[in-house]
Amino acid sequence: MLGMTAAVERVERAIAAREPILLYGDYDVDGTTAVVLLKTAIEMLDGVVSFHVPHRIREGYGMQSSVLEAARAEGIRLVITVDTGMRAFAEADTAQRLGLDLIVTDHHLLDAHERIPHALAILNPNQPGCDYPEKALCGASIALKLAQALLERRDPIRAREKILPSFLKMAAIATIADAVPLRGENRTIAALGLRELRRPMGVGLRALFAAAALDPASKRLTGFDVAFRLAPRINAAGRMDVASEVIELFTTRDLSRATELAAKLEQLNRERRDTEAFVLRTIEERLATEAELAAERLLVLDGDGWHRGVIGILASRVVERTAKPALVICVEDGIAHGSGRSVDGFPLLEAIETCSDLFTRYGGHAFAVGFALPATALPELKKRLSSYASERLAAREPERLLHIHAELPLDRITPVLAGWLRKLEPVGHGNPEPVFIARKARLLAPVRVMKDRHIRLDLTQDVDRGGSHAASIGSMRAVGWDMAFRAAELGLTAGSRINLGYRIRENDHPDFGGIEVEIAGMEHATD
Repeated sequence: MLGMTAAVERVERAIAAREPILLYGDYDVDGTTAVVLLKTAIEMLDGVVSFHVPHRIREGYGMQSSVLEAARAEGIRLVITVDTGMRAFAEADTAQRLGLDLIVTDHHLLDAHERIPHALAILNPNQPGCDYPEKALCGASIALKLAQALLERRDPIRAREKILPSFLKMAAIATIADAVPLRGENRTIAALGLRELRRPMGVGLRALFAAAALDPASKRLTGFDVAFRLAPRINAAGRMDVASEVIELFTTRDLSRATELAAKLEQLNRERRDTEAFVLRTIEERLATEAELAAERLLVLDGDGWHRGVIGILASRVVERTAKPALVICVEDGIAHGSGRSVDGFPLLEAIETCSDLFTRYGGHAFAVGFALPATALPELKKRLSSYASERLAAREPERLLHIHAELPLDRITPVLAGWLRKLEPVGHGNPEPVFIARKARLLAPVRVMKDRHIRLDLTQDVDRGGSHAASIGSMRAVGWDMAFRAAELGLTAGSRINLGYRIRENDHPDFGGIEVEIAGMEHATD
């Protein structure tokens, strides 16, 4: 990887001289696990290392010159970024002015017209001139590459046979959570890491598994477990409080402290869900009652006091419900902080770049953006984006598209089939889990709503057996996460017939476990 030789040599000099190293991370799963990997590797090599992870609310995303200045005053001479830094142009200049050596490890893309920041070394397979074949590594995997290079220089056999397989645990969690394509090297990292996660050695991982009600010794972990049970708890720290506690969780050797930290993550995740649900109800009421929103091609929704840590999730929820690009904005002390998500065919970063003069900061890519601007500029932002989206989406009606892999009647779902589907793991972005369709499934009972957001259906399906009459199969349980709104939209009752898009699930609950289906989409069935 371009820059690796210079990076390794500089870190080795710092380790040999007992020179303190600062790791500058990010507050999401990718950023915190990247810090854990590199911190552990440097300490294994007897290096002196500390870290800084920004507070989402007080500092925001990315490097801050004030942190670099404080580090320099404390005697730091080498700073290594993980999962951040590619757009930190001013901060890189600050580091140079202060006499700090800067190594950037990051996976984020640069625009074609942007220069790379000034640094001693940059590790990013997407930078110009880098021939590393896997361009879609997450930040933690790039940190893993640096850790691998350092460890193999000291003891290649021990590194490859003992240390690196263990490191794959963190890299797999980050790879799945950061939604990089699960192909090529990413698929290898995820698959091998999931295998290693069946034998969690650290007290922090074991405590997190317990908090998430996961037992890897009795049930093989899947990408679904990581994405929807582990990652939300890790992310909750950065969304609602202090992400540095994630790093403490994964590096402590104190069982009682690990248990305490895992319990705190569990509590923060519950608070995140409650906060998200509260704001989402407000947004849904506005979508249902404000006629002008129904006419907009791009939705811009803002509110005073909405928690900044959940606006990205809320933007995704709005896109799911409306099939329209959406920006969700919270206003605090006269500053509007926003996060956006998009749909296929509408590059969201290009859209907000037309308003670049309004922002104090912005960034992102085609499907997701983040930004800040004075609250007084919100009316102008809404006006410009409304005009932009109206022009580019005028001929396109919002539609929910669900990609179906095969038609599979409910009576064809068996434990044997579920076992074969497990061989496709790890599934996720770039290697999607198969979605099947069952046509004219019939509800045997009213919709059961759980926690105001989720639903459970008891279904049957009439199947043509080749005789004069269709026969009904037994019942199949279906669960729909965040599908209560869709069930209400369709007006489902006992006896309703639907075309059901679904994924096959194996529920290991001791009271109501077994084969069930997870709803991916549904519509009224027509004759």
